[in-house]
Formats: sequence, C-alpha cells, structure tokens
Amino acid sequence: MEYAVKTCSSTWNVLYTKPRLEKKVADRLVKSGYNVYCPVRIEKRQWSDRKKNISVPVLPSMIFINIDESKRNEVFDIPGTVRYFFWLGRIVKISDDEVKSLKDHLEKNLTLDHNLSDFAKGSEISLKEFGGQNGVVIKKSGNKIWIALKKLNSVLTLKIA
Repeated sequence: MEYAVKTCSSTWNVLYTKPRLEKKVADRLVKSGYNVYCPVRIEKRQWSDRKKNISVPVLPSMIFINIDESKRNEVFDIPGTVRYFFWLGRIVKISDDEVKSLKDHLEKNLTLDHNLSDFAKGSEISLKEFGGQNGVVIKKSGNKIWIALKKLNSVLTLKIA
C-alpha cells in the first residue's frame, strides 16, 4: 500500500501504531494530507468455505511517514498512532533510497541471488536487493538465516526456499 501526497523531506520516520491498525492508520494519515508508506505483501488465506488473497503488513505495527519536523507531533491526533521509533535516543530517520529499495523489493518480489553455501556463519554477503548493502550472517538454523545490516543497525531474517 503506497500513498504519494507530497514529499516533505528526503528522510522518512518510522511510526508505531497499535497492533493490527497499520493500514487504517496509514489511510487516516493520507486523508489528513500526510505522505505515508505502509509496506504490505499479499498472502493467500484459507477459511473453511473459501480462499482469499489479503494484504498483510510487512512490518507489524510500523509505517513510514515523510513529515516536516515542525509537524511531527500532529500525527498523534490520528487514532491508532502510538509513538515514533527511537534508536540511541534519537528518532530514526530512513533515507528515500532505503524506502525505495523496500518498495522495489516488495513490488518485484525479488529473490536473493545466492547459494546455500554462501550462508556460512560469519560470512559477509552483498545484498543488492537492499540498496547494495553488505550483511554478515550471524545465525543459520534450518531454512532461516539472520543477517546483520550494520548500516541500518538491524537484523534481517530470511527464509531460504
């Protein structure tokens, strides 16, 4: 789910929402005139009587918002918003390139171009799908690997198909 209203700055902030309200909060913010991106993926869900494709947020309880610093506190007037994401005492800022990379990955359903042998613990791999960043494999278990992304100060969990 992508919303394009207007670009305020070249950085985005991560906004926490109440659980399971990511898309509703994003809709409300867009209706209020904010530039918001709520990354979603399509999942096939099955009930006893039917199957349906639904959009599920990729980052639970988180959306991206492009907003001027002077208007940052106005978002708390929107029901469902909780707070901004902080790292080391500062509000996290995500660059346009990183948000664009996430959008491209989700829209194109990119897959990693690596062999299973590339995922040895401690090995460094290039993740061109994430803006050409390098990551270090910190853990491997079954069909999952954990990759530390130093530039983003985060850990990426990938399922090996």
